[in-house]
Amino acid sequence: MPESTAEPITILGAGSWGTALALLISRCQQQVLLWSHEPHHAEQMAKTRTNEAYLPGISLSENITPTSDLAVAAKTPNLVLAVPSHAFRAVLTQLKPQLSAQPRASLCWGTKGFEPDNALLLGDVFDEIMGNHALPSVVSGPSFAGEVARALPTALTVAANNDEQAVRVATWFRNERTRVYTSTDMRGVQLGGAIKNVMAIAAGISDGLGFGANARAALMTRGLAELRRLGQALGGKPDTFMGLTGMGDLILTCTDDQSRNRRVGLALGRGQSMTQALQAVGQEAEGVNTARELHRRSHELAVEMPISEQVYRVLFEELDPAQAVTALLSREPRAEHHETD
Repeated sequence: MPESTAEPITILGAGSWGTALALLISRCQQQVLLWSHEPHHAEQMAKTRTNEAYLPGISLSENITPTSDLAVAAKTPNLVLAVPSHAFRAVLTQLKPQLSAQPRASLCWGTKGFEPDNALLLGDVFDEIMGNHALPSVVSGPSFAGEVARALPTALTVAANNDEQAVRVATWFRNERTRVYTSTDMRGVQLGGAIKNVMAIAAGISDGLGFGANARAALMTRGLAELRRLGQALGGKPDTFMGLTGMGDLILTCTDDQSRNRRVGLALGRGQSMTQALQAVGQEAEGVNTARELHRRSHELAVEMPISEQVYRVLFEELDPAQAVTALLSREPRAEHHETD
């Protein structure tokens, strides 16, 4: 096991993923501050030593300290942001003045998605808000919070602007059950983690309609082609999309019902409304917002994304899911070009 850093590490966001990352880091014999924006939530975690709202039945390690005091949480130079994409800007804005005493703090985020209403990558939001106040990095990969929390074997990728920072941050998460790779393709890692959520909704819709494994495999394969097309158009590297944070995460979220985005699709395919589907999931499903932002960006860049387009229409234009699949199958036949399609 690698040596832990000297300072505590703060997790900002006490949902299922933030709590799972806190548990993962704590297993490296590291002190962790777990920040919730809701004082009652933080008090309950401290009292019960569990996060019943998001990861019921899993005990928090003794070296995890829940808090709702952002000033206290921001005193550490190593921070991990694990809040929904719609809260990303607001939390960074609150955090920035708190970091004034820190000489270039390291801030890694585990949020996957685009900022709502402007289709900005979260790394672009970070640059806009934080500038040089902190060193950015992102952690991503095929990983369900519940399995990470239970210490099941997992592989992740940490990306930063340079190898040295990526390697340093990777040590926060690495132990004998968690293999962590490094990358300097921050845009590609973020894009893979965001776009695959829309494909998971598509796969869920297909399975909810009862279309079987053949249709799911076709959607995943063609979904990967869409992911690569837009990912490269937005500055990601082709190889990144064939790795853990692209294809790996796509396989995970399209095939397992632990995926909130897949469950949204399943509900829609079975005839439930959008409101009913989201209520049934009960937590944030980033793919819903991402579908809207992909629609915006793909049209701006004239990148063809037929699966994403149909998911957008189902989610926001009330297109019947069966009609969406029919529209995909009735497209003009074409050759399959792996490098450019």
